[in-house]
Amino acid sequence: MTKNLLSSAVLAGVAAGLIAALLQFWFVIPTLLEGELYETGARVHFATDGSTQSEKGAPALGSDMMRHAMTIAFNLVTFTGYGLILLAAMIFAHEKGHVLSARKGIIWGLAGFVAVQLAPAIGLPPELPGTPAAEVGPRQIWWASTIIATALGLAFMAFGRGSVALLCIPLILVPHLIGAPHLDTYFGIAPPELSAHFVTLSLGVALVGWSFLGFFCAWFWTKANDG
Repeated sequence: MTKNLLSSAVLAGVAAGLIAALLQFWFVIPTLLEGELYETGARVHFATDGSTQSEKGAPALGSDMMRHAMTIAFNLVTFTGYGLILLAAMIFAHEKGHVLSARKGIIWGLAGFVAVQLAPAIGLPPELPGTPAAEVGPRQIWWASTIIATALGLAFMAFGRGSVALLCIPLILVPHLIGAPHLDTYFGIAPPELSAHFVTLSLGVALVGWSFLGFFCAWFWTKANDG
């Protein structure tokens, strides 16, 4: 079983990671590169005289192949790691009598997206380069705690019985009632419209990536065990 788990998770992670990387190159990275122009001062949202810079639009991806290769590698490693955790949770539920199929794998992937991407983004949305933020340590603690609490809350929601299922409510809400660490004011140098667009694209690509990850994890696992 361990061999099938590892092989299925790796294959699923590679497949989903490549899809996510492709979507990032098409949608997210051009917006990221545009944000870097504001970070370096090559573009200015509002000049000192109150005028705006007329030039806008995402730059080309450029020829930085090493950076693009690192993006692909990061996606492969990240989605493979998530795939191992997600598939292990799927198999545990399967051992408890829950049917596992490729279609239900998509639901598992969506749950992973909610726990790892969407819930933390409510307090700490994806940030463009040059966006000032609170200290890294407290943000990492809140981010990790939110993922754990949300994952447990979703588990209680899906598999809990009776009053135990109601534990999902405080688990999911508590991190947001505490609140993520933030600065006292805003210091963004990029247009807010660009930042909002970046957040939307980042979460949209993550949604697709996690959906494929859940599908592939279940699909490869069922194929390996049916054989």
